[in-house]
Amino acid sequence: MARKADRHVLPDVLQPGLALVFCGTAAGRRSAAEHAYYAHPGNLFWRALHEAGLTPRLLAPAEFPLLPQFGIGLTDLAKLHSGNDDELPPGAFDVPALRAKIERCAPRLLAFTSKNAARAALGRAVDYGLQDECIGSARVFVLPSPSGQARGHWDIGLWRELGTLFSLSSHGRGKG
Repeated sequence: MARKADRHVLPDVLQPGLALVFCGTAAGRRSAAEHAYYAHPGNLFWRALHEAGLTPRLLAPAEFPLLPQFGIGLTDLAKLHSGNDDELPPGAFDVPALRAKIERCAPRLLAFTSKNAARAALGRAVDYGLQDECIGSARVFVLPSPSGQARGHWDIGLWRELGTLFSLSSHGRGKG
């Protein structure tokens, strides 16, 4: 019988000692097909990482396994499903699993890549930016979605604000 992790659409990129973990809702269809996070060409995730100073160069989606060397990890709320949020089955978001993973790897920051992901994980309405509560020991930050479908809410300024917090929390570790 396959282990649960073997059925994940995309593997978690998590380990102890990370400064920052990004959490989305679920892999999109293109990401699932390419087995790479934020793979759709219209998604601004990889450009935002670089513009915000989180990575020293623009990475391609297929290079997502390199992120831990920069102190960054990746996960999703729905590990067993892919598609747009409105296409996911009820119960697709596994908030207890997310909380357990974040408590186990203990990043300094947890950034949700959409208000929808943050609302699901926190169980309340959210605003963009740094939140008052933590998940485990991780400070929580809510970003506008980098998806092309959410372009009307896009603001690189919030990603740059996260980049500043990341620099302060990582103390120069893993950024070169």
